[in-house]
Amino acid sequence: METKNADLSSLRINRGEEHKSPSSTRNIVIWVAVIIAILFGGYFGINILLEKTIEVKLTTVEFQSSSQSSTILTASGYIVAQRKASVASKGTGRLVYLGVVEGDKVKKDQILARIEDSDIKAQLEEAKANLKFYEADLKEAQNNYKRETELLEKGLSSTQLYDRAEANYNRLLASLDIAKARISQYEVALENTLIRAPFDGTVLTKNAEIGEVVAPLGASTTSRGAVVLIADMKSLLVEADVSESNIEKIEVAQDCEIVLDAYPEKSYAGYVFKIVPTADRSKATVMVKVGFKNYDSRVLPEMSAKVLFLNESVDLSTTNQKPVLTVPISSIKQDGEETLVYSVSKDIVEAIIISTGKRLGNYIEVTSGLQSGDKIIEKVDENITQGKKVKIVN
Repeated sequence: METKNADLSSLRINRGEEHKSPSSTRNIVIWVAVIIAILFGGYFGINILLEKTIEVKLTTVEFQSSSQSSTILTASGYIVAQRKASVASKGTGRLVYLGVVEGDKVKKDQILARIEDSDIKAQLEEAKANLKFYEADLKEAQNNYKRETELLEKGLSSTQLYDRAEANYNRLLASLDIAKARISQYEVALENTLIRAPFDGTVLTKNAEIGEVVAPLGASTTSRGAVVLIADMKSLLVEADVSESNIEKIEVAQDCEIVLDAYPEKSYAGYVFKIVPTADRSKATVMVKVGFKNYDSRVLPEMSAKVLFLNESVDLSTTNQKPVLTVPISSIKQDGEETLVYSVSKDIVEAIIISTGKRLGNYIEVTSGLQSGDKIIEKVDENITQGKKVKIVN
C-alpha cells in the first residue's frame, strides 16, 4: 500500500523553536523585583526597629559670674522681709481716710488711715462738759466744807452739818476723777480710730478701700482686717531650702553669691545669716537664711533667687562685673574649626555653631550663637549628630 511508503519526516515537531509570550516574561521580572524590594525593605526596617534610641538630658544656657567656679552648693529660695506687719485698726468702724498706696515709704507713727470718729468725738465733748460741771460743783462744795469746818471749831455748827459738807465734797472729788477717766477713755478711743505705721518701711499691699468697714479681730464677709501690709526693706533675706544631705557644707557667715531670677545678669554678695535649727520632713530640707552684703532697689520681697554657697571669700569687685553667658563644657563638640552644641526639636538633633570665650570651671563662656534660656543637650558624645533621633529624659 502507498501509505506504508509515505515520508513522515515532514510531520516532526521542532521543540527548540517554541514560541514564548512577551507578557509572561515581563510579569516574572516584575515579581522578582518586588520580592527583592520586600527583602531589602524588611532588612532595613528591622535594623531601624532594632536600633536603640539615644537618651539625652537637656541643660539651660544661663548667665554665670567668675566666682561660680568656687561654688560648692547651689540652692533656690525667695526673698523675704524679716520685719513685716499687717497693719489693722484697733477699733471697728468705716474707713474714711486712706493716705497711702502700694510702694509708698512710711515713717514710724505716720498716720496711714482713719476710721469714722464722729460718735467718739461727741462722747469726748460730753465727758469734758461733765468735767466742767463737776469742777463748778466742787468749788461750791469746797467752800461749804471749809466754812463748816471753821464753824464747828468755834462751836457754831453741828457735827451733822459738818459731816454732810465733807461727804458732798469727797463725792464731788470722786466724780471729778471719774470725769477725767472718762475723758482719757474717749481720747484713747479717738486715737484708736487712727491707723499708724509701727515702724519705718514700705507699703507692699493695700487691703481695704475708703467706705469699707474695718475691724480689729480680722476680716469677715462684712468687714476687713488688715488695712495695709508694710515691710522694712532693710530686713530682706533670702530663705533657701538646702537638702539635709548637703547641710554639713554650710556654716554661719559663709560667703555666698545671690542671683535674682528677674535679673540674671546681676549678682549680689551675701553671707549665711542663720541656719534654722529644724528640718522640713516633707521636703527633707533645712532652711538657710542668707543676708545681703549690698543690694539695690531692684531687690523686692517674694522675688525668687538662686544662692551659690562658696568655699572662698567673695571679692566685692567681682560682683560688680557683668556675668557672662555659659554652657557646660560637656555640651560642646569640636567639628574641625567649628564649635558646636546641639538642641532638640521634635526629638531630632539640630547642630548650632557657637563662639566661645574664657573658661569658668566646668563651664565656658559663649560669645555668640545662643541666648539665655536656650535648651541644649547636656552631654555630647560621638553618637550625637545632626538629624539623629533622640529621646529627652529628666
